[in-house]
Amino acid sequence: MEEPSLFLTVIINKIFGKVVLALMGVLGIHPANPHEPIPQHVVFVLVVTTLVALLLRLLARKVNLVPTPLQSVGETIVGMFKSTVEDMIGEKGRPYIPVIGTVGLFVFFCNIAGLFPGMMSPTSNLNVTAAAAVFVFLYYHWQGIKAHGLGKYVKHFGGPYFPYLAWLFFPIEIISQFSRPLSLSLRLFGNIMGEDMVILVLTSLIPFVVPLPMMALAIFTSFVQAMVFTLLTTIYLAGALEEEEEEEEEPAHAH
Repeated sequence: MEEPSLFLTVIINKIFGKVVLALMGVLGIHPANPHEPIPQHVVFVLVVTTLVALLLRLLARKVNLVPTPLQSVGETIVGMFKSTVEDMIGEKGRPYIPVIGTVGLFVFFCNIAGLFPGMMSPTSNLNVTAAAAVFVFLYYHWQGIKAHGLGKYVKHFGGPYFPYLAWLFFPIEIISQFSRPLSLSLRLFGNIMGEDMVILVLTSLIPFVVPLPMMALAIFTSFVQAMVFTLLTTIYLAGALEEEEEEEEEPAHAH
């Protein structure tokens, strides 16, 4: 069953739909719904991204020596991401804090967007969670290749007894690596889709008091799911960078 179009989806498609449709025609892409070439989940990804960018800009615009309440919230969020990354990667993980923090904030605000009237949670759509998971997958592998070089990075998939047991470890590692974006995307999609459906059903049955506790629980679970996504991203990145330390220790043991 096709989900009804929300107000923002209709407005965005009225403004930009013809341009997007023409561009898709040039590229030879045929949208599933020509009347709404910009899908609803894409509209709300753009809305959430814009709102988060404006919020971060507001937090960073004026930094006071004595922090305001809003600045204190911003510093707490940054400190949370900073401690998470440094605990798992160490001091060398600081350059990765902006990317990991952006991923965490994006997932969290996408999770809670559906709690506001006239909006939907983009992460209740599998396309969005899959795109976020693929980004994480490509990012940590790219950082691993930058840290070690392509040859050494691929070599560590062959296991500790390379090349003797590479035939055994390499297929296992490949399956393990490709299962990560699958598990990331399905876990997030399932949880957010489930909570949105429960709130929708309760709201349609008893529209006033009963949905409120569920909405409070939804905010908590949205935070938990964003933290799980962020922690797993950090763990995967730490694993991709970890081989560098092991390789640096080998010459020391040789002496």
